[in-house]
Amino acid sequence: MQQSLQFLQAPALELRALIQRELQSNPVLEEQEPEPEARREDADHDAESEPPKKQDEDWREYFSQSQPSKAASSELQKKRDFFFDSQVAAETLSAHLRQQLTLDTANQTLLMVGEEIIGNLNENGFLTLPLEEIANRAGVDLPTAEQALTLIQSCHPPGVGARDLRESLLIQLRHQGVADPLITTLTTEELDKIGRKRFSELARRYQTTPERIREIAETISGLNPRPGAAFAADQPQHIVQAEANFVKQGDTWVAQLNREPLPSLRISDTYKDLLGDTGRDQDLKEYLRERLRAGKFLIKCLHQRQQTIENVLNEIARRQTDFLEHGVSHLQPLTMNQVAAAVGVHETTVSRAAANKYVATPWGVFPIKYFFTSGYTTSDGQNLANTSVKDAIADLVSREDNRQPLSDSEIVSILEEKGIELARRTVAKYRAELNILPSNLRRQP
Repeated sequence: MQQSLQFLQAPALELRALIQRELQSNPVLEEQEPEPEARREDADHDAESEPPKKQDEDWREYFSQSQPSKAASSELQKKRDFFFDSQVAAETLSAHLRQQLTLDTANQTLLMVGEEIIGNLNENGFLTLPLEEIANRAGVDLPTAEQALTLIQSCHPPGVGARDLRESLLIQLRHQGVADPLITTLTTEELDKIGRKRFSELARRYQTTPERIREIAETISGLNPRPGAAFAADQPQHIVQAEANFVKQGDTWVAQLNREPLPSLRISDTYKDLLGDTGRDQDLKEYLRERLRAGKFLIKCLHQRQQTIENVLNEIARRQTDFLEHGVSHLQPLTMNQVAAAVGVHETTVSRAAANKYVATPWGVFPIKYFFTSGYTTSDGQNLANTSVKDAIADLVSREDNRQPLSDSEIVSILEEKGIELARRTVAKYRAELNILPSNLRRQP
């Protein structure tokens, strides 16, 4: 049962590794070309209670299949090699900075300290450790560490290597050649008031006009608060393989499983012949029978896994037809308990079937768990998933006037006109989850 649950929860590529491990540990198992559907159905027949002699006969009949040709095996291997070789890795911020650093200096000490600094930048490009600690780790004095940090801060993208947002904005202003002392002062000391649009107050304090403060605020809002975010994460990116595709058959959407990543298994002819040889040692035959039972159960687990995932996805397709027809904004609220009740399994089984797995749709590849979401009821009684609400917020922001971006309160009002009633704090929460900046930081000159 543990093996069955492990297979159900594992995504396709991880499952392939588990199967390879089983192939190495169970000598009676071997890989072959995918079996015909009729034989897949036969594999589900449970023969554990039958006498050993009858089991032997059934195994002979069930697995009396020819080995795949060398040409077919070669073709399958080429397909798998192409799949893995075609995965293109995006450039990381660390690699981007290291390349520039080696061009900027040949000083091995500075390169070594620079490596230490780069290794301690977060995903936004900010330095997460005090420079004193960087110096101690690298075994250099603080001025040398400061020199290395200056090199990093001169790299592209402007603003990386900063220790906080203010320093990052100042670096970007220097890159742009902005040398206005007032902008520097406001960025260093009054960033909070700039964000709250206290233009008149700042104008009085610095003896200038509100219009001048507004111009400076627009300049600051045009800077990038997360200069490193455009690059890929330094951690290795997980390759995902869609478990299935949602396809339309007539007026109905169904799931078609992708069997390509998973090997099809059979029992080796060599060991079947050993088992059928009555002159062999009885202990050996008992060992082979036990290995055959384990192999059969493994094959059955794989079939059950595929059937469970297919059933779950077909129920999702039935309930999310509007999404499949019209896109993300039409995603419906759906719970795992609803799908479990329809499929006839426990909710935890649905959770395992959906864990870490993806499905291809007309709108892209999505995690299966993406389709399980709570929602809202609009004023006209229509159900709407919170994912659809987020999509509506993102759509409003994408179409806004950059010179007068929508505030959270304005977004609330627009959504209310569409029958979606949300609190302003909920809009702010969803906006943050979508990595959308507040309106004052989205404003462009």
